[in-house]
Amino acid sequence: MKDKTRVVSYSRAAAMGFLVLTGVVSLFADMNYEGGRSVVGQYLKILGTSAFALGFAAGLGEFVGYAVRLVSGTLADRTRRYWWFIIAGYVVQLCSLPAMAFVSGWELAVAFLFFERLGKAIRKPAHDALISFAAKQTGSGFGFGLHEAMDQIGAFVGPALFSLLLFVGPRGSDIEAYRSGLLLLFIPAGMAITLTVIARFRFPHPERFEIPSKTPTVGFAGFPASFWLITAAASLLAMGITDFPLIGLHLSRTGAFPEQAIPLLYAGAMAVDAAAAVAVGALYDRFGLRALLTLFVAEVLTAPLVFLAPVPGILAGMALWGVSVGTQESILKAAIGDRVGEDRRARAFGVFHTAFGAAWFAGSAIIGLLYDAWGAVPLVAFSVVAQTAAVAVFAWAIRGERRAAS
Repeated sequence: MKDKTRVVSYSRAAAMGFLVLTGVVSLFADMNYEGGRSVVGQYLKILGTSAFALGFAAGLGEFVGYAVRLVSGTLADRTRRYWWFIIAGYVVQLCSLPAMAFVSGWELAVAFLFFERLGKAIRKPAHDALISFAAKQTGSGFGFGLHEAMDQIGAFVGPALFSLLLFVGPRGSDIEAYRSGLLLLFIPAGMAITLTVIARFRFPHPERFEIPSKTPTVGFAGFPASFWLITAAASLLAMGITDFPLIGLHLSRTGAFPEQAIPLLYAGAMAVDAAAAVAVGALYDRFGLRALLTLFVAEVLTAPLVFLAPVPGILAGMALWGVSVGTQESILKAAIGDRVGEDRRARAFGVFHTAFGAAWFAGSAIIGLLYDAWGAVPLVAFSVVAQTAAVAVFAWAIRGERRAAS
């Protein structure tokens, strides 16, 4: 039987060092895949895709990427070989988008989109579990928020540098400029993988960061009711999310911004993401789930502003989109980590992400079809309805925890 009273082997200072080192890894990783994702909508448009095909492909890629997390998370918990999942996942993920530079048809480019999501699915539950172990010594909200902020420095720099390349780079055809940028993404990929290997040897047993605490209440399938309510609310949120590739395609079609400036919108949203993650993380450590209502309210307003408003409204919508992404990518995971025991945590992240991804896939396909057939207004209506329902379910989760505590 596992000893629940074991002494923590790593200090708080070591936990901070671990969070910073893995944050730097994520910085380079985000330079790679967020730089690529910031232009994939425009690149696939050049290769001849439609809005429905793009929305369907993005949603299916997210679904496959999230569904595999249930398997990888379960295996990571059972084998405790967290680092092997993380390293293998990074290799697959970070080499996929640069490889799109070698293709001439959109069908094969979509295949690389799937591989990028698959690589993330292999590593993500194990990665989130390790961050949750270390974050227990710094405050879960702060730990995940700090990691997300560093992560989003890369998410800002990658798209910004890609935009700069499009402005001042090769003067051949548009597709040559995009391909040159995609090839350069191999550089941060190499840095991220190298630093991950270093982290593995510096911290071979990150689970020892975990501070022994009261075992969380167990409910259906080994997880508490609050876990399932948070997962349901997040899934409804995901169903109404508008992916940036579709946003980029829409802005490219309407001419609201120059083609070369669209990646800068993504970069700006990532900068907002970084600030929001730290701020909401600190609020979460103080106020608990109530602080996360920011995420749900911000996301309800995003689609109306981005798809229906003039330029100032689009900018405001992208800022809110950044707040939403920053919170869902960090503090929601802190909430999961605080409600599930250490021995089930990677699996919990897998379950959460699988439900999230299935909803994202369904919503992305519907949103793309609505946009192709009738334009932006039905898309916005669908998004608002789904995300208003998410607010209601999340408020239910908050009330449930208040009743349990009283």
